[in-house]
Amino acid sequence: MGIEEQKEEREILESIYPDEITDVSETEFRISIQLDVNVEDVEEEPPIIILNVQYPPSYPDEAPRLDIMAPPNAPKYPYLDIQEDKARLLSSLDDTIAENLGMAMIFTLVSTLKDGAELLIVERANAKQALKEMEAQKEEEEENRKFQGEAVTRESFLAWRERFRKEMAEEEQRRQEEKEADDKKKKVKEEKRLTGKELWQQGLVGKVDEDEEGRDGLEGMEKLKIEAAS
Repeated sequence: MGIEEQKEEREILESIYPDEITDVSETEFRISIQLDVNVEDVEEEPPIIILNVQYPPSYPDEAPRLDIMAPPNAPKYPYLDIQEDKARLLSSLDDTIAENLGMAMIFTLVSTLKDGAELLIVERANAKQALKEMEAQKEEEEENRKFQGEAVTRESFLAWRERFRKEMAEEEQRRQEEKEADDKKKKVKEEKRLTGKELWQQGLVGKVDEDEEGRDGLEGMEKLKIEAAS
């Protein structure tokens, strides 16, 4: 009974997967499953999963022996690792196997495996995108917080007032020091001006007096000449 059902199922699978199925032996074969996913941030082609099926003598009353592998030299796909995800993908078939015991189930298992692998990829891609959006939102909130400033409390106001008073006191002290420095400069300039005594000691006063006396003498002589002529 089991052998006949196995042969019949194998023929049906051959018609469904003419290019995807490969025989290993009379009771063992492999089916290549091309996943159909479209992830925006991935340039690689969707991965291929190979489901290895081995019929036990009493299949379908007994569960088939299954294994999952990747094609040789297959490029690594960002959101699916066959070796790491194998146990998870195989365990996802347990319910389907239990529900279909006694019936041909390989086609159903292939469909279930394909859907499960695609869902796993989409979930991981969405999780990464959600994390990226959360980080972007956090950065935006940080930027907005810079413009909003922090809320004013009594403590923050008192601290600000204390800083303000200190800054004003320092500014007043700076102005006072500048004023004192300017006053000293003016005083030094005034002290550098020559006094009358200093002018006389340097001979400047005498020269001026002599020039003035000479002019006065000439003016007197001119005056006497005019009076004599009269």
